[in-house]
Amino acid sequence: MSNLGPLEAVIMERMWARGRPTPVREVLDELEHERSLAYTTVMTVMDNLHRKGLLGRERVGRAYHYVPVQSREEHTAALMSEVLADTADRGSALLHFVEQMQPEELDRLRSALDRRSSTKSEGE
Repeated sequence: MSNLGPLEAVIMERMWARGRPTPVREVLDELEHERSLAYTTVMTVMDNLHRKGLLGRERVGRAYHYVPVQSREEHTAALMSEVLADTADRGSALLHFVEQMQPEELDRLRSALDRRSSTKSEGE
């Protein structure tokens, strides 16, 4: 994931998989099966993700419970928009992207575009 460090990316994957507010301790307990980490390390990374706008948080007792602000798919779409904003020819970049898509992905894209077109037509 762009703009995320390795531990940030791992933590975001875990948070998206959980889909519920989660305290640092639960994330640490899960990650400790794979690597040795300090509580303060995980707490600092989750606080950084909060400051970056990727995690929301709410104080529950003495601890914060964190939750993703966007779904993984919404986050990916935002990253794609950022990348497209950096190109001189957005349309050309999109065409190259579409040319790499699998047929079933193209079908889903066509359906989404059809739904969007019909929704816009109804709203006019």
